[in-house]
Amino acid sequence: MADGSTQKTFSPPVMEARRWISGKDFSDRPLINVSQAAPVDPPPPQLVAAMADALQEADTHLYGPVLGLPGLRAKVAADWTTSYGGTVDPANVAITSGCNQAFAAAIAMLCQPGDEVIVPTPFYFNHKMWLDMADVKTVPLTCDDAMLPVLDQAASLITDKTRAIALVTPNNPCGVEYPSDLVSAFFELAKAHGVALIIDETYRDFHKQTGAPHTLFQRDDWEETLIQLYSFSKAYRLTGHRVGAIVASEARLAEVEKFLDTVAICPNQLGQKAALWGMENLGDWLAGERLEILDRRAAIEAEFPKLAAKGWKLLGCGAYFAYVQHPFDMPSDQVAQRMVDEAATLMLPGTMFVPDGEDRGKREMRIAFANIDAAQIAKLFDRLADVTL
Repeated sequence: MADGSTQKTFSPPVMEARRWISGKDFSDRPLINVSQAAPVDPPPPQLVAAMADALQEADTHLYGPVLGLPGLRAKVAADWTTSYGGTVDPANVAITSGCNQAFAAAIAMLCQPGDEVIVPTPFYFNHKMWLDMADVKTVPLTCDDAMLPVLDQAASLITDKTRAIALVTPNNPCGVEYPSDLVSAFFELAKAHGVALIIDETYRDFHKQTGAPHTLFQRDDWEETLIQLYSFSKAYRLTGHRVGAIVASEARLAEVEKFLDTVAICPNQLGQKAALWGMENLGDWLAGERLEILDRRAAIEAEFPKLAAKGWKLLGCGAYFAYVQHPFDMPSDQVAQRMVDEAATLMLPGTMFVPDGEDRGKREMRIAFANIDAAQIAKLFDRLADVTL
């Protein structure tokens, strides 16, 4: 078999974790699955009804514009202009088949094989996988003890091959929300060196603060440097419909259009209509979803002393994630597999979020708490506290 670009990267981590539970019986103690951040509940009934109506519309079943439905692009631009306090035009918005595709499109537009992208570690594994397959070097930027990327270290990593710095905030896997001042400092660094700043804000709707998470769109020159990525999947429970967005300069989106047209031709029409209906009608509902996630975040912090007493450490918490350090004398990939049997719990090890050979990942684990409420969080921590390996 020929060696294709897919062989340059690792297997999908979530799929690998699912194999750990394949064929196992959890009837006596139901599995607590905190391995994936995607919400498992369906969209709210009113949105499902709107989607059923949209199925009756002929254009739902046809190709649409490559860069997305004009109404959805305009709505994103208007909402972003209001929420970030800056100026975003519809021409600055493209709709993509999920946020992963938005990242892939941005890299295809920015990079050639052999180029470099600086990525804080722990990283979002799908970003690393795409960079591998695109033959773009991932330059790891180690985070500090607060799980924040270090600006001075990032500056030292920039070379003539650097094309972008890629940040995720609120962060996956760590949950940490990057302070606005830090985001602005990374913008200035990227601008000074003529590289792009990619900010994946998939989880922006679940940010702890109520105002704009950063001020970059208030700058007159944001289009020269900033590329923002977003997902409707988490906000409106549309994961299976694959709807994301990329916000960038009109010139960059003209290049992105080439990639999108080749890969998918157009985003899912039904998903786009659902996202637009959600933006127009579900503001109060989404606000309630945010409060529920904040309650679960508070439950993580309130219950964590149970684990701290057993040597665990809470490294980061926010949006859908808690990132923890385990106390066991074995690497986290082994711990995660043992937890399936010892605690009927499925979580992802830190080894899936760091480059090969980086030791810190062996001590760390990600808990995705989007699908467990406060009572289940208490039960999860009780189980983990009882484990001795």
